Amino acid sequence: MTRPSSLRHPLIIYPLAVNFAILTISFAIIIAIAIRFDSGGPYTDEQIIPVIARAIERDENGQLTVEMTPELAQLRAETPQLWFLAEDDTGRSVSFGPVPRHYDSLIGRLSDLSFAQLRDRNPPYKLAAVVRRQTTDIGVLTILGHGALSDLNLTVILASNVIVLPIFVVLALTSLLVTPWIVRRSLAGVHRIAREAEAIDAHARGRSLSEDEAPREVAPLVSAFNAALRRLDEDHERQRRFLGLAAHELRTPVAVLRSKVESSENSETRSLAGDIQRLATLAEQLLDLQRMENDERCDRIDIAALIRNTVADLAPLMIARGKTVAVEVAANQPVLGDPAAIERVVMNLVQNAAQHGGQHIIVRVRDVGFEVEDDGPGIPPDERERIFEPFYRLRPSAAGSGLGLSLVKEVIARHDGRVDILDAPGGGAIVRVELRGRHSGQDSPEAKGRA
Repeated sequence: MTRPSSLRHPLIIYPLAVNFAILTISFAIIIAIAIRFDSGGPYTDEQIIPVIARAIERDENGQLTVEMTPELAQLRAETPQLWFLAEDDTGRSVSFGPVPRHYDSLIGRLSDLSFAQLRDRNPPYKLAAVVRRQTTDIGVLTILGHGALSDLNLTVILASNVIVLPIFVVLALTSLLVTPWIVRRSLAGVHRIAREAEAIDAHARGRSLSEDEAPREVAPLVSAFNAALRRLDEDHERQRRFLGLAAHELRTPVAVLRSKVESSENSETRSLAGDIQRLATLAEQLLDLQRMENDERCDRIDIAALIRNTVADLAPLMIARGKTVAVEVAANQPVLGDPAAIERVVMNLVQNAAQHGGQHIIVRVRDVGFEVEDDGPGIPPDERERIFEPFYRLRPSAAGSGLGLSLVKEVIARHDGRVDILDAPGGGAIVRVELRGRHSGQDSPEAKGRA
């Protein structure tokens, strides 16, 4: 089976890949543009300015002097062509090394500058210099210096790493976190629609999905699904009406046929009474299906009283078949439901036990449910689900319609309950009914009774 495609890639992964590609290209373009601004050639590394500033002192007359500090000595050793000119704001100045005569005009006016990068046109770039103002212990100095040369390309790349790269990382992380959030938020309506669809079952007719919650791209699918639901509801209604009419129309000819068979003096004709009874039972059960569709009563039911009355009605039929039926009340709690439907469940289960079970049947009331136990051959575990299918028979039989247990499961499902089949302790089967979610009231244990 082909695995269904996910929207994760087109909605999250692909946009993220595009964003990262755009960021990478933008990063490269920024560096290229910054490098392009350079007219070509190296610049003096401005890191020499703090070293020079720490080497300048004042004598007793206030004049600036240069002290050969270890840092300055190391800098000179590394850059033999080192030279600089320093000046305070009063015009006092000091120089070190062979300052080019091109800068003579700046002496006495250097403090008017604050920032500059200077470079001559041709190698070896002896005129390349940097101008910076530096605050020191002896005051603010303006320093013009020439030292180690750095290529601008490397400088731009390093600056980009310090400034642009963090921005790139922040944007990448933002895309990684924000894009999935935006997608999840955009698809929130789809998730709500999915939950609505999960809540639709065979008993929830006339329902539809919220088209207002659907994004514009998903709205046609939701509309088509709602249209399909409406068609299914219409078909189900037509089928239900046909079933009800057919069952109702069957009752009259079946009743006439039964009367004629029972009044016949021919023994072979009277032997058809069993088949006619099956037809009558089938018609009644089909009508039961229609009643369940139309009648959704929710009354307070005394399970023990209902079962006693139902078993009392069935007792003569059981006695005629040479069987016994008893009612035991272990614990009784009122439930909410349809009394007629629950009565049909009890009747079907007792008749089924009498037909396929043993000689002794017990109907036991248990809190908000009940169980029917027989001493027959039992039901194999692998057949316990299938016997609730319409018209399925565990054993060939001339009696019964094959709809009884199917109706039982349908009724109990409508009461938010469940039906389980267990092994009886002494052999046989136990059909246990639990009416979950519809009960109310307090326990009121009653003494055991028999009918």
